[in-house]
Amino acid sequence: MTTSSTPTLDEVRGISIRQPYAACILAGAKTIENRPARWRTGWVLLHTSKTINRPALRDPLVARTVRDRELVTGAVVGVARIIDCHQDPQDAPPCSPWAQPGAWHLVLANVQELPLPVHAHGQVVPWRPTEDLLDQVLQQLPHLRP
Repeated sequence: MTTSSTPTLDEVRGISIRQPYAACILAGAKTIENRPARWRTGWVLLHTSKTINRPALRDPLVARTVRDRELVTGAVVGVARIIDCHQDPQDAPPCSPWAQPGAWHLVLANVQELPLPVHAHGQVVPWRPTEDLLDQVLQQLPHLRP
């Protein structure tokens, strides 16, 4: 990251992720997000959907990652940069323990958790944050530069 300019609305998208997977990303353990379609690289606001995937909490990989973490829902909880989007070749081992076969894998880097969640509405598909929402996020991460 440089210190030249803040991300603009044209450069940032939002991605909604169910808990507890968003907490796993914020913890730094889950660096792959699975999606049914290809996404472009760039900055994303990490938004938690309103529901929690309760069965996922029984997965040992998830359970040990989210232990003692609050599972905030319906809010932007952090930012990340998608640095790659790929599918694993057929019959190849998964690129990560978090990778689902056949899915597009968004490779996340520069993950930064917000000190205070910003409640907002999200969508499953890439969505554009409002200028006000982006301002609220950047106020909490003044060092963030693309």
